[in-house]
Amino acid sequence: MIRKPSPPEILDLIVVGAGHAGCEAAMAASRLGMATLLLTINVDHIGQLSCNPAIGGLAKGHMVREIDALGGMMGLWADEAGIQFRTLNTRKGPAVRATRAQIDRAAYLRAVQRDVFRQPNLWIRQDTVHSLLMENGRAAGVRSSLGERLLSRAVLLTTGTFLQGRIHIGLDNFSGGRLGEAASNTLSDSLRAVGLELGRLKTGTTPRLLKDSVDFERMEVQPGDDPAPLFSFRSKAAALPQVPCHLTWTNETAHAAIRSGFDRSPMFTGVITGTGARYCPSIEDKVARFPEKDRHQVFVEPEGLNSPEVYPNGIPTSLPYDVQVRMIRSIVGLEQAQIVRPGYAIEYDYSPPTQLLPTLESKALPGLFLAGQINGTSGYEEAAAQGLWAALNACRSLRNEPPFLLRRDQAYMAVLVDDLVTKGTQEPYRMFTSRAEHRLLLREGNADQRLTALGRDMGLVDDAHWQLFSIKKDRLESLLAALRGVTIRPDAATREIILGLGGTPPGKAVPLSALLRQPEVRIRQLVPFLPQIAEMDEALLEEAETQVRYEGYIERQEELVARSRDQESLELPIDLDYKAVAGLTREAVEKLGAVRPLTLGQAGRISGITPAALSCLQVHLKKINLL
Repeated sequence: MIRKPSPPEILDLIVVGAGHAGCEAAMAASRLGMATLLLTINVDHIGQLSCNPAIGGLAKGHMVREIDALGGMMGLWADEAGIQFRTLNTRKGPAVRATRAQIDRAAYLRAVQRDVFRQPNLWIRQDTVHSLLMENGRAAGVRSSLGERLLSRAVLLTTGTFLQGRIHIGLDNFSGGRLGEAASNTLSDSLRAVGLELGRLKTGTTPRLLKDSVDFERMEVQPGDDPAPLFSFRSKAAALPQVPCHLTWTNETAHAAIRSGFDRSPMFTGVITGTGARYCPSIEDKVARFPEKDRHQVFVEPEGLNSPEVYPNGIPTSLPYDVQVRMIRSIVGLEQAQIVRPGYAIEYDYSPPTQLLPTLESKALPGLFLAGQINGTSGYEEAAAQGLWAALNACRSLRNEPPFLLRRDQAYMAVLVDDLVTKGTQEPYRMFTSRAEHRLLLREGNADQRLTALGRDMGLVDDAHWQLFSIKKDRLESLLAALRGVTIRPDAATREIILGLGGTPPGKAVPLSALLRQPEVRIRQLVPFLPQIAEMDEALLEEAETQVRYEGYIERQEELVARSRDQESLELPIDLDYKAVAGLTREAVEKLGAVRPLTLGQAGRISGITPAALSCLQVHLKKINLL
């Protein structure tokens, strides 16, 4: 057994908060050789799935794949703890198909805690941060609630909902970061003191129900996919047994129960002031806003293989407890359901993300990085992506290396960060495929081709991971070459095979790839022409098929990216005096000065910045000899 030494007196990085952002960040920084301390209010809850027991989904699954491709951890942990895997949007194009998994909460917690406690260069401490420490205008560590001065060269805050968290159940409310856990009530003042503006957001969760009190036979069974589509390019098969979810619906009786509690709802009585998530509204909000809808879906999801609880996804609520009981027991299959934990809303402080550089470092205090819900996002996957992004940039900054900055055509996580620091958000931000203008280039299946080489260059992709990637890359290139190089001729035997596949025989000799572009023909059916296909795995074949079928569309998107790359590569000085730029409106000066974009491309994505304003910037850059 190798004993872990004591941490150094001055650490490289302190990560505050051990949710998805904090754990991803702490693992990345320590694996890159940084002496890292992970501070958390409760060590037992490191890696906790605070809300629904699921990872992935539309656009979110893409980010999990990207984290994995770079050498991150979320995909591996999810595959180890997944108890149902599904590919969503299978009837749509490959750009919007995404993986989602139900997760065994206890198994996920065990996997995360096993790795963070074993990780070299990573130390764990249970404590609450009281305030930030500064030295020479930089973040220099934190002061804990126990009075300790913990020194570091950089600090990363991933506070989730714990920053001045306040829990609401009906008109009752109390301090808390999660139900049953204390909030962090002093750090907000410290952030304001260093110049950060804070706002208030709100999120919510559903009641948890006793599994043995639910009548699953009255619900629609929702099975997973077989074989299970996994997140990590390094995983081979699901580690745990697979189980179904169940679908039921609210009804008018449930809606009447919900409406009866409006006068005691913290949302409708003005008790809650924080802005809630537009795309994950509470059930009372849905009933109030869509009175014409007579039912809403409720997915009853397992909390784990051995958990006594289930999660009724679709009815997050902060209604009084008695109203929650009446609502639940009005739903088919839940007539006898017992609430183990009530649903609740939680308000918390966040920092509007336009106060950050694209590295997620604070403009107000160098050396201070922010990731996760403190930046106004919602969702485990958005948090983990930011945690990895911030950790990589903190490490590179400490080593005086160029920042880790991806373009919007390279990754969903780049779209996420660019949206946050450029446009900001006044409500919980959720990633969608529609936010990515180049989404055909950002498929789940090619995340490794986009990012694994970058992860290798930074030192996060180990030898075993790199070998797997290299083998897949070689096989994919060979398969694509064969599809484009093998010629089929319109002889009688060939015509008979193609007609048997449901395809249309060509009138002249064509490459095999031309046959694959016919919508009726799938790559698995091409074994008579290319026997090696029979031995290849499904993920490899699917990616090859996508590249062949959508080749023209992909080329057009790449051309668009190439045309816009000039603006993306044109750097703007961080201290540029926008008041001195002739022709800019007052609005443009204010917005450019607030965001301080790093490139002309980023400036163009700021709300209200017109093409004319960009032209003024280009003229000004020429005047000062920067163009």
